[in-house]
Amino acid sequence: MHYFRYKNNTLYAEEVSVASLAKQYGTPLYIYSARTLRRHIKAYTDALKGLPHIVCYAVKANSSAAILRLLGSMGAGADVVSGGELYRALRAGIPAQKVVFAGVGKTDEEIEYAIKKGILMFNIESLEEMENINRIAQRLGKRASVALRINPDIDPETHPYISTGLKKNKFGLPIERALEFYREASSMKNLRVVGIHKHIGSQITKVTPFVDALKRVMVLFDNLKQEGINIKYLDIGGGLGIQYNDENPPHPKELAKRIIPVIKGRDVTLIVEPGRSIVGNAGIFVTKVLYTKEGVDRRFIIVDGGMNDLLRPSLYNAYHHIIPVKRRRVKKVFADVVGPICESGDFLAKGRELPSVSRSDLLAVLSAGAYGFSMSSNYNSRPRPAEVLVDGNKHYLIRKRETLNDLIRGERIPEHLRG
Repeated sequence: MHYFRYKNNTLYAEEVSVASLAKQYGTPLYIYSARTLRRHIKAYTDALKGLPHIVCYAVKANSSAAILRLLGSMGAGADVVSGGELYRALRAGIPAQKVVFAGVGKTDEEIEYAIKKGILMFNIESLEEMENINRIAQRLGKRASVALRINPDIDPETHPYISTGLKKNKFGLPIERALEFYREASSMKNLRVVGIHKHIGSQITKVTPFVDALKRVMVLFDNLKQEGINIKYLDIGGGLGIQYNDENPPHPKELAKRIIPVIKGRDVTLIVEPGRSIVGNAGIFVTKVLYTKEGVDRRFIIVDGGMNDLLRPSLYNAYHHIIPVKRRRVKKVFADVVGPICESGDFLAKGRELPSVSRSDLLAVLSAGAYGFSMSSNYNSRPRPAEVLVDGNKHYLIRKRETLNDLIRGERIPEHLRG
C-alpha cells in the first residue's frame, strides 16, 4: 500500500502534485511518501506485538538521512553493512544498541569503529572474521557481542543475484558445521556469543522459504542451549518482497503468523531486517521525456534519468511500472524507455505498451524507493538527482541535486600537470 494516486488525472504524492514537485526541484527526481514509510514500519511492529523484537531497517535499501531519522523515531533499529552505513544510522539518532553489523568484508577500521560505538552485535560470516574481531576487541580492551550468520541452504526462489541462503552463495557459515564454529567463538575471550543470524535473500514472495530456513536454525538453537551456549537474539534477516508487477507478496502479519509458532517457548528476542518492504513502494522516480524516435520495431522514449540514477532495470532486468504524471486519453505505443547514458544497457523499461508521450512530458517510475538512489552513481559524469520527502500537504528537500562542482570535489591535479 502506498500514497501515490491520481487526482483529476494528475499524479499526487500524498496531498502534493508530482508535477509541482518536478517543476520546483527539477528532474530526474526521487520522491518519497512519509505516510507510506510510517504505515510499512508499523505493519512490522504490529505483526510482532507481544513478542520481544527489534525491527532493524536494512540501511542499504535507502540510506537517506531523513528516512533513517523518520524510521528511527518510530523505534526502528538498523541493519548495516559498512562503517558508512553505521555512521549514517548513528547520526540519524538510531541507538547503537539497536544496530547489527552484517557483511562478508568488514575492514579492521569498520570493526574498531563499531566496537567503540557499542553496537548490539556483529553478524559474523567466516572463521577468519571471527578471529579478527576477537583480536581487535582484545586490543581495545573490550568484548564484542556477536552472532554467527548461518547459511541454511534454502532456496528463496528469487533472482539469483539477490539469493544469499544457498550453499553456493558467498554469505554465511555452512549449517552443517555451525556447532563447531559456535564452540570456537565461545572459546574466544573477547567475544560474547549472543545471537544466531540467517538471511536467505531479497524480494522473496513466499513465506515457506522463511519458515523452512527458520526450522533448520531452531534445531541449531536448541543444540546450542544443550551445550550451554544461550542465545539471546534470533536474527531472521529480511527479504520480504514487494509488488513491482504481478507479484503477490505476503504481509508481515502473514510472516509473523507462520514464524512465531516455530520459536514459541524460547526465551529469545527476535530481530527482523526489512528494507525493500519498508521503503520500496514508498518512493517514485520522476523523469522527463527529452526526445522520442521511431526504431524498426518499436519507439524509443528518451528520458533524462538513466542507469546511473536507477540501476535495477539494467542490473537485474528488473521490472518497474511506469506511468505518466499527467494522464491523458492517447493511443498506446510499443516502446523502450531509455536514458542518456552511453550504454546499450541503459534502460528503465523494454518492450512496454505505454501511453504515447511527447517532449517534456513527465513519467513516474514506481516502486523506486529501495535500491534506487542508494545504488546511483556519477557514471558519464552526471550529477545525482535530488530527493524530496512528502508528508501530507508539505514537502521537504532532503538531498540537494548535485552540481558540476560536486563531481570534482576531492579531486586533485598534481602540480607538474597544472602548466
